[in-house]
Amino acid sequence: MMRQFRIGAESYDNNAPDLQAALKSAYGRGQRPLCLCKEPGMPMYIARMGDLFLIKRMPLTGAQHDPTCESFEPPYELSGLGALIGSAIQLDPTSGMAALKLEFSLSKRGSRASLIGAGNGAADSVIGQPRKMTLRGLLHYLWHEAGMTKWTSAWSGKRHWWNLQWHLTEAAKHMVVKGVPLSDILYIPEQFRSQNKQAIEQRRTEALTHALPPKNGPRPLMVLVGEVKEFAPVRSGVNLVVKHMPGFPLILDERLHRRLQARFESEITLWSADDASHLIAVATFGLNAAGLAIIEEIALMVVSENWIPYESAYEKKTVDGLARVREQSTKGLRYNMPLDQPMAAAMLLQRQPRPVALYIVPPTADEKFEATLDELIALRPEMDAWIWRVAEGEMPPLPT
Repeated sequence: MMRQFRIGAESYDNNAPDLQAALKSAYGRGQRPLCLCKEPGMPMYIARMGDLFLIKRMPLTGAQHDPTCESFEPPYELSGLGALIGSAIQLDPTSGMAALKLEFSLSKRGSRASLIGAGNGAADSVIGQPRKMTLRGLLHYLWHEAGMTKWTSAWSGKRHWWNLQWHLTEAAKHMVVKGVPLSDILYIPEQFRSQNKQAIEQRRTEALTHALPPKNGPRPLMVLVGEVKEFAPVRSGVNLVVKHMPGFPLILDERLHRRLQARFESEITLWSADDASHLIAVATFGLNAAGLAIIEEIALMVVSENWIPYESAYEKKTVDGLARVREQSTKGLRYNMPLDQPMAAAMLLQRQPRPVALYIVPPTADEKFEATLDELIALRPEMDAWIWRVAEGEMPPLPT
């Protein structure tokens, strides 16, 4: 699809030969391009990837774009994101920065490990309390803002860890935690290449200086996002071995590892059942005086071969079906939302004449689930609904 952008007084389409030169100049001046899917134009920002300049959507502005625009995002109330906007996520429209309120701590006193960082919806029942983002919710938000929830079969074989890492890092640059850019305390390992081992390890050492213990006071923590290679038993506890971080294990004590296995049994089982899938860990960690990385809080997310998240075998079948479709789909994410609450598993937002939301009703669903689903569908009358009631049989044909 041909897109139009305005930079200063000039307009460009996305294939214009002079677009890169214009973006480079605007990047140096700190000027925002405008997406012309609507007049007078939607502000965007420019990200640099080596010598390439990319136009990216401002955080939480997707719903303001035209539904046919690539920057259009799904209605937030159809996923767990809707409950966090305005409370756990507060957008500054001038700077485009999203200020995050986190449920977990980024400092640590003492040596006892923290709780598992997934959230189970219990905190959501406290009326009048500001919602905060769980560790799993933060991972979902990073995935969403990095564009990793979108997929089309035209991208088959083109999504790898190196571009995933870059997009997640760029997304974090537009998030702030207690006045500090999230990118300053977020570590996502770069793709490991043995011929560049020394340079990669040097960059990692420099990046992890934020996690060094002080002489006194609470220990600062960083946030890790990485792909799990294995959980390896050691003399006392378990080492989390992350792909692209050879020789740098992260330590979980036995208590935390037992809780991890219980809380994320489904994610671990789904990962084990499919060799093509990936298991993503998000964790807070610090370095002790010996230079060892100690995990304080951790959550897991399983993603498909194409890095699209899923949370059940039913969602996996839906994601796999959408992976073969050229039409772009957007995966819904749960954030802090409890498992017994319905949400749109995926959306086909550029469908004409009407977009479609895809819902999966698990076999354990009760009358309350069905009633909430009816309310959710009625909330977006401009969208068609595709529903798979698992207890009634196999997945119906996708609306493609």
